[in-house]
Amino acid sequence: MSDIAQTFSPVMTAREAANAARKREERLAWKLMAPAVSLVLLFILLPTLAVFYLSFTNFELGYTDYQFVGLENYIELFKDRTFRISLQNTALYTLIVTPLSVFLGLGAALLIESEARGKAFFRTVYFLPVASLLVAMATVWQYLLHPTMGPVNAMLGLLGIDGPNWLGSSSTVLPSLAMIGIWQSVGFNMVLFLAGLTAIPRELYAAAEMDGAKSAWERFRLVTWPLLGPTTLFVLTISVINSVKVFESVKTLTQGGPNKASEVLLHTIYQEGFVFLRVGYASAMTVIFLMVLIVMMLLQYRVLDRRVHY
Repeated sequence: MSDIAQTFSPVMTAREAANAARKREERLAWKLMAPAVSLVLLFILLPTLAVFYLSFTNFELGYTDYQFVGLENYIELFKDRTFRISLQNTALYTLIVTPLSVFLGLGAALLIESEARGKAFFRTVYFLPVASLLVAMATVWQYLLHPTMGPVNAMLGLLGIDGPNWLGSSSTVLPSLAMIGIWQSVGFNMVLFLAGLTAIPRELYAAAEMDGAKSAWERFRLVTWPLLGPTTLFVLTISVINSVKVFESVKTLTQGGPNKASEVLLHTIYQEGFVFLRVGYASAMTVIFLMVLIVMMLLQYRVLDRRVHY
């Protein structure tokens, strides 16, 4: 028996040493993760839990006393006409901005990638709207879309077309804001698509050309588009999130008007929470907003990720 114990003792010692090394690596990993985990808990999880709790209260900003009201805020929410309008406008804005910004961003990336000279210049030009503050650009857009003095209506007048009051008419204000959103999003999507395009091996294009893919469209359809699947999924996800979170252009240019035609969800939350000081009610709106966003992201990943793999 002693001989058997001596035979297996080195094996057990090596196993214990491996376990000890693994535990040391785990402790080191937790130490390295601790700052990031602490920041996530402090700035994301705890505020989210606080919003969820406040949504069941009648808390108002500036008052110390509040009561637990259960689902009253949510019941009032779905009876609120302004909330329903803002939800509808946000959905319509997202449906306009997301596909067009993704399509134009991909087109700009393909054009820049195919251009032999001036790539840095065109990348900078297309990315400028992303780097510029929309609040600072509000005066420019107000001038461009002015019904009488704006260059846009002036050019339409040269064509014999009477330009509308872009930001002052209920029928045109949301498409006008969507146009501004597309202008600001195309450059960011372009950069993401450029990163995806540079990761595609050039040898695949040569192989596709040898197999009969002579035209640029065939090479795009057979090589570029399938390999851009993961990048496209990421760009779509980011574009949807950014579109749903539209706030600056509405707050700066229209204040939700005219007649709530440009009222979007984040502007309604801002109004309820910081203008009318109804933090509990605004928190209920925020919870619904987060739930809608999560559901949209899950559906998008489920559908698009399946297409990427197949």
